[in-house]
Amino acid sequence: MLHIGGARTALYNWLLARGSGGTFVLRIEDTDRARSTPENVEQILDALSWLGLDWDEGPISQWERRERHAEAVEQLLESGAAYEDEGAVRFRVPQEGEITFHDAILGEITTPYSAIKDFVIRRSDGSPLYNLAVAVDDLDMGITHVVRGQDHVSNTPRQLMLIRALGQEPPVYAHIPLLHGTDGKKLSKRHGAASVEELRETGYLPEAVRNYIALLGWGYDESTTFMTTDELIERFSLERVSKNPAVFDEQKLRWMNGRYLRELPAEEVRTRLEELTGREIPLEAVTISQEKMQTLSEFWPLAKFLVEPQEYDEQAWAKVMRDGAPERLRAARDALEALSSFEPEQVEAALRSVVERLGVKPRDVFQPIRVAISGTTVSPGIFESVAALGREETLARIDKALLTAAEA
Repeated sequence: MLHIGGARTALYNWLLARGSGGTFVLRIEDTDRARSTPENVEQILDALSWLGLDWDEGPISQWERRERHAEAVEQLLESGAAYEDEGAVRFRVPQEGEITFHDAILGEITTPYSAIKDFVIRRSDGSPLYNLAVAVDDLDMGITHVVRGQDHVSNTPRQLMLIRALGQEPPVYAHIPLLHGTDGKKLSKRHGAASVEELRETGYLPEAVRNYIALLGWGYDESTTFMTTDELIERFSLERVSKNPAVFDEQKLRWMNGRYLRELPAEEVRTRLEELTGREIPLEAVTISQEKMQTLSEFWPLAKFLVEPQEYDEQAWAKVMRDGAPERLRAARDALEALSSFEPEQVEAALRSVVERLGVKPRDVFQPIRVAISGTTVSPGIFESVAALGREETLARIDKALLTAAEA
């Protein structure tokens, strides 16, 4: 699956390309054949598409370019920059001196050659290794900027040596510090959702995820949090990417997502809910739930009773349906049946008159209704819920609850 860190890397590359009039090239680095199944590749493409990161070239399979990589290996062998070693081909690293490159985020990085052993660029079975394939592909594809995770810093000197040995100049490299969880450790599943797919299934909106992960290590200024995609494209620059690890905090993402969710038209929220759940959702159910939701997945536990009848929660029933609750529920039913209009305002007036007439607390009337119509004690506003459910269905569910109570 596409890790959140990988999604941020893709986003930074995409923003850089879009903001500079460049080309966003999608290359699948699939030289590891065990991990690079068609299903895994499809998951990555699907996650990028969901995030709205469209590509200009690709997807290009590195594995399918192995004949070109073989040509480059032969060129290195002929020049003496590489040699055979028990069937494998190794690149010859200078024994003395050091190699330096300027990282667009981290600054000057120097590595002594003594810290790099002669490294394999082609296995004995003829397959190319990652560093060789990446160096050749970057040259052939005219890559000018490589933005990637800081865990790749150790690969860069090897790729630089390969590119120069092939007689070319390297692209600009920019290494982003890795993501941490709120405990300061490298981001993983123990911190909650660690992949784009998990965020999608949890009901986050792609525009909120895009906005949030853009801010994980980059910022336009000290105070701006919410930015449209066009604003991100216009404002993004490598110069403002932090040298320090960023913290992925799902609670902040939830907060941002809730804001995005509340600002969407109810019709749009319904469309996205139907895509997520695979069910038809009444617009009224969305309208009365939207303010209470931070993610789309919170809709179903909150308002599923507005889509289809639910079984009674045993604990909720035992807690509420006692001490005269059925009698209060019947009084509420009669008041609702007598209404000429079934709008929330009329429903509220009718139910509050029952509370006043019986001389009880509001919850003594409202909670039995809530359990009767939803099966539990949690729902959107009771007046809005009753109105959204409609007169016929509300009365039918109350009648069923009264019958259940009488049989108990």
